[in-house]
Amino acid sequence: MATYQNETIIIRNACKAFTRQTGIPVEIVERGKIIGIKVQTPGVSLYLIPDFKTVITPADALLPLMRHNQAEKHVLVTRQVTGVMAEKLRENGIQFMDEAGNAYINHPPLYLFIKGNRNPGKMKAPDIGRAFKQTGIRLLYVLLCNPGLENRTYRKIATDTDVALGMVNWVMRELKQLGFLLEVGKGRGREIRLINKERLLERWITAYAEQLRPKLLLGRYRGTVGWWKEAKLNPDYAEWGGEVAAAKLTGHLNPQEATIYVDKDNLADILIQNKLRTDPEGDVEVLNRFWQPEAVAPNHGMVHPLLVYADLILTGNQRNMETARMIYDEHIIKLVREA
Repeated sequence: MATYQNETIIIRNACKAFTRQTGIPVEIVERGKIIGIKVQTPGVSLYLIPDFKTVITPADALLPLMRHNQAEKHVLVTRQVTGVMAEKLRENGIQFMDEAGNAYINHPPLYLFIKGNRNPGKMKAPDIGRAFKQTGIRLLYVLLCNPGLENRTYRKIATDTDVALGMVNWVMRELKQLGFLLEVGKGRGREIRLINKERLLERWITAYAEQLRPKLLLGRYRGTVGWWKEAKLNPDYAEWGGEVAAAKLTGHLNPQEATIYVDKDNLADILIQNKLRTDPEGDVEVLNRFWQPEAVAPNHGMVHPLLVYADLILTGNQRNMETARMIYDEHIIKLVREA
């Protein structure tokens, strides 16, 4: 509840600051919590969905890529957007407003871009909960890939995800507090299910980008031209991710980089078998596989489409976006859309 209260206060403050800076009145729409912001000017009636962030991070600039060109319906709301971040968000088409009165709204004929205002309040470092730290990210990956697993016993979830039982309890409790887990009934009739899974996937991708993925890198390498086309990986300890997996899934992409998720104890075998040599600027990245293959089964030698999608999104490369959307429509949407 405290999380929702803080979110509500900051959104209200940002709306007041927006009106103070622009003279444009806004109306907050609430149904238990704030669900919308209405902006009314002559000739413009704009309804925006607020996306609250305590602090804006570089990965948040990827939101439009995940939302498939629906960024104009959302507005990022936070305590403070720096001048540099304001420019980056504007370049990426992300509307925002903050408590300091900075804002970017692009809804013709309404166009506003305000930056440089500072929030006089003391900025507190974001409190990242367990669900979006390294262990929670690993747990959430298995839950998202296995619909219905959240309704099993915590002991079963702990076993399948290789996460300590106490941590499972903490993460599930936090997901419920954040509005991502719904519990109905009691005793034998109790049902637990993930909800708001599209938003949860967005949160997972940004957390994965910032909290976990950088720590998984085992090295960058280079092989001969087109080496991956004939290469074979043993899925017991290595799987294709990123662009190569996307190409195999869709037949659409011509990979410029290769991503391999490997059990780190088998790294040397992969390098020798595929004649990969160390190169800090190489086009092959090798990452430590952070899940057990029994928990998320290999897909014909490839990682789960959800992780392929995340890998493509996180390149920030426009040539990968069309393929990412194909994978989303074919494989991901059925995982995250509400029943």
